[in-house]
Amino acid sequence: MPGTATDLRRLRIALTVFFALDGFVFAGWVVRIPAIKEQVGASAGSLGLALLGVSAGAVVTMTLTGRLCRRYGTHPVTVVCAVLLSLSVALPPLTHSVPALTAVLLLFGAAYGGINVAFNSAAVDLVSALGRPIMPSFHAAFSLGGMVGAGLGGLVAGSLSPARHLLGLAVIGLLVTLFAGRVLLRTEPARPAVPRSRTGKGSGRPDRRTRGLVIVFGLIALCTAYGEGAMADWGALHLEQDLHASPGTAAVGYACFALAMTLGRLTGSVLLQRLGRTRTVVLGGGTAAFGMLLGALTPYVWTTLVGFAVTGLGLANLFPVAIERAGALAGPSGVATASTLGYGGMLLGPPAIGFMAEWFSLPTALTSVAVLAGVAAVIGVATRRVPTA
Repeated sequence: MPGTATDLRRLRIALTVFFALDGFVFAGWVVRIPAIKEQVGASAGSLGLALLGVSAGAVVTMTLTGRLCRRYGTHPVTVVCAVLLSLSVALPPLTHSVPALTAVLLLFGAAYGGINVAFNSAAVDLVSALGRPIMPSFHAAFSLGGMVGAGLGGLVAGSLSPARHLLGLAVIGLLVTLFAGRVLLRTEPARPAVPRSRTGKGSGRPDRRTRGLVIVFGLIALCTAYGEGAMADWGALHLEQDLHASPGTAAVGYACFALAMTLGRLTGSVLLQRLGRTRTVVLGGGTAAFGMLLGALTPYVWTTLVGFAVTGLGLANLFPVAIERAGALAGPSGVATASTLGYGGMLLGPPAIGFMAEWFSLPTALTSVAVLAGVAAVIGVATRRVPTA
């Protein structure tokens, strides 16, 4: 295992790069959703079903990824999934029907879900080994990558076709994986500072109470991922379709969201130390609910952008807190369970919002994000007496 501060630092840097790459590639895809929608001739409902492929692929793969991590290690699985993620992001522009788009998004989602379980599991062990609450910093890297990916997408939306843009992302992803992957593969995983037997993690089979708590924290992750998925899949379309913003401005909407999440997560460790987990979750859930109501229901582009930013700030630390607490309680199996539930929110979100958009309107459908953010805050209050590991 990494036995020196230098080893741990190298491991932290490599994991941070993969978190950032994940956000960069994913954001590059989501800002081209309106163009892909037009290319395949999809309605709001059929697009929701196609986007279901991303979440379905992620959720189905997560349990399998947990097993692969236990057998082969988190580092090799992270590298393999990064390669698959980079290759699969270039496929959507090659499709010309909703079924074909759904199929390639299923593959993209499988790689996305796999890498999330793998590097989150590695990060939880590193957090324990370092003895500092640095989990939000990894997710800040994801958000920063998303901000850069969305900003770049906005810049090239008018000059590059989706095919050339996403092919460029694939090349960048493979190059980053080549260099960061070599570091990760040469570094052994960190070993938690606290023996797993003390938290019931040694056998890989937590007791019933621990499993129940992991599920509760997974519900917080679910509510958060629902909101993140909604912003990724529908935020740009809301700006372009309902508020008649240009494609470049629509891409800026997700960039505002990602920037706010980045800032929130960069200050997440300090926030957790000062407020504690319960207050952080309650404050974040309430802030996200307010921001989403503002972003969904106001008729002006600038207030919608502000609402998206406030939503990102509120959601920023909910998912990292949920994953960290689940991992502290039950190790990699806890991370896999909470992640599966979390990305279940992304599984539920795209089709739910798509159907609600057809039944009512897209702005009304987006208010469901505010409802679930409020639910996350309530769960935070309900788990306030749960001791930390």
